[in-house]
Amino acid sequence: MKSVITVELPQQSYEITIAPGAVDDLGSWMNRLCLGQKVLVVSNPMIFRHYGQRLMDTLTEAGFEVNSCILPAGERYKTPMSLQKIYDAALVQRLERSSTLVALGGGVIGDMTGFAAATWLRGIAVVQVPTSLLAMVDAAIGGKTGVNHPHGKNLIGAFHQPRLVVIDPQVLKTLPAREFRAGMAEVIKYGVIWDAALFAQLESSPRLDQRRYVRESLLQEILTRSCEAKAHVVSQDEKESGLRAILNYGHTIGHAVESLTGYRGVNHGEAVGIGMVAAGAIAVEMQLWSQGDHQRQLALIQKARLPTQLPPGLDRGEIVAALQTDKKVAAGRVRFVLPTQIGTATVTDQVGSALIHKVLATLQ
Repeated sequence: MKSVITVELPQQSYEITIAPGAVDDLGSWMNRLCLGQKVLVVSNPMIFRHYGQRLMDTLTEAGFEVNSCILPAGERYKTPMSLQKIYDAALVQRLERSSTLVALGGGVIGDMTGFAAATWLRGIAVVQVPTSLLAMVDAAIGGKTGVNHPHGKNLIGAFHQPRLVVIDPQVLKTLPAREFRAGMAEVIKYGVIWDAALFAQLESSPRLDQRRYVRESLLQEILTRSCEAKAHVVSQDEKESGLRAILNYGHTIGHAVESLTGYRGVNHGEAVGIGMVAAGAIAVEMQLWSQGDHQRQLALIQKARLPTQLPPGLDRGEIVAALQTDKKVAAGRVRFVLPTQIGTATVTDQVGSALIHKVLATLQ
């Protein structure tokens, strides 16, 4: 099975290729793009141990001069300090404007590598090879790059589109179950805001909480439909001036939860799951969508074994205060993405603090 999806952009479109064994074809695909000879692969120790040499071999066989930069694993290392390590490696390897950074890893590696590529020599090419479900369906696509600030997630960043995204479903075999569940949060998100048929398919499918319980055909379908949704939205709105804002569904409160827990106790997908439950409850309170749809969403999130309650000890007031540092704040107002029915969402800045407090109280 192979799927090829094009992200259509005015300046430079690119392809997302989804195919088993795709890692082994990366060198030939990069050659077709006429990229420069020097390549720096950025990864973390665990991912590189599984797939690094294999990826570097295919690039070497294709004629590239390849080196690597290994960063610590984890969201708490998504910092300017880690970014400096990429710059140092780029300097040692004398990367040029024709050179390429290859991100081999999950969303953290992809975001940092993309930002390094956006800023090294004022911008060089980046190729995304995501190894987590979350990165495959979301982080690797669309050109959002960046690092975290101690007071907020992804506050330091830039838009920098990849030249190519290569997705190999087989690498998910080594993905821990918890990380697979984290990725399912983003898949469910697409079902709620964009693709009602995908949502219904997830509802009728067997267990979604671990890779080994998902059929190969269903996994290919999940990857393809999710990537199609992201590509369609990004093609219409590259830099989040309109439609693309709906992709932040569940992320407003989710990012606050991540930040306040120090990027340790709750991972990104888990935080998004909590954020979707909160956003759904807010939408019900504002009479934007039905209690029935809210319960369907809650049941699907629980089916994927994602949390639906706030972590113990997290203060509601701190969450509301943290929302003011969110990137989506405009004129002091927090913008929320709220569902109106399964498959459709809207963006509003009319959610008051009292309502947020009320909903958060139900999640404690």
